[in-house]
Amino acid sequence: MKNLQEATERICELQGSLIASDALFSAFLEAWLPATRDTLARSFEMHTDAARTVMLNTAVSDSALAAFERDVARMRAVLAEPAPTQAPLEPRHAIEPVLLATTHIRTYAGSQLSTSASGFFFRRDDRLFLVTNLHVFADEPSGHFPDRVEIELHTDTSDLTQYATFSIPLYGNGIALWRQATDTAGSVDIAAIEIQSDRLPERTMLQAFDTSHLAPQGEDVVIGDNLTVIGFPLGFHDTVHHLAVARSASIASAYGVRFQQQGYFLTDARTHRGSSGSPVLRRRSGVQSRDSLLPWQLLGVHSTRMDMRTRDLAQDESLGLNCAWYADVLMVLTRPA
Repeated sequence: MKNLQEATERICELQGSLIASDALFSAFLEAWLPATRDTLARSFEMHTDAARTVMLNTAVSDSALAAFERDVARMRAVLAEPAPTQAPLEPRHAIEPVLLATTHIRTYAGSQLSTSASGFFFRRDDRLFLVTNLHVFADEPSGHFPDRVEIELHTDTSDLTQYATFSIPLYGNGIALWRQATDTAGSVDIAAIEIQSDRLPERTMLQAFDTSHLAPQGEDVVIGDNLTVIGFPLGFHDTVHHLAVARSASIASAYGVRFQQQGYFLTDARTHRGSSGSPVLRRRSGVQSRDSLLPWQLLGVHSTRMDMRTRDLAQDESLGLNCAWYADVLMVLTRPA
């Protein structure tokens, strides 16, 4: 009786193992490409014929042979089924919305391309602004005075390769149209220019930060915190889908303290020209959402690299530190006139 019970338990175990193997086999089939499935089907037929020949020439019961043929027929039917198709995700769900909140900026003097930079969108009530560094719009030391900028805007929710170039004049009747600010230390290297929403290309698809992204929402921001800088270093980006790239960074000076009494803090990151105007972001730990801008806290706007004039270029590496102007100045730059 004991041997019969053990045999029954063993048969049940084998049945469970076979069912689990079937489930794994089906999962593999769904993951494989059609060409791989075809190759597997041909290989299966070859090995099935070999196994059948062996079974017919050995002492195998008719029950075992019948079970073999039954399972072969079942597996052959599974292999013949068409591969399941999955509807592609819409781009607005397939990519981080924060990438649609940043844009590539090109500055022009007339028809002459001057520089390349980064920027992002900020919404205050029903008004939309393009934010970047002040020195992108005007920089007296370098003699940089463009009269307009061009940005790229996505126009198709299902095809990110579709975009429109949108031109924004920097002057009206000889007067600068952007907004800038000063503090006790002088000029702040952040500027915002309002975008007339009714002039945007049809079906424009963009995201924008707002005042809620400036608030800490009860979380402490401290030195060493991980940051993300999203922009267009050296103009580099996904030129097919017109999307920015992200660089990792960290807070390198006391956050909340004006470094050297200037309106910025320091970040530790590898940055390049063209990153000017990039949003400096911190992912909030208490908010988990891939489909919105909610997880991001806008801490600053990347400006320039920080270095020592006394550094020996032959012996000392660059500090790898950068200036990020505190983003709370946007509350001043975007308030109603």
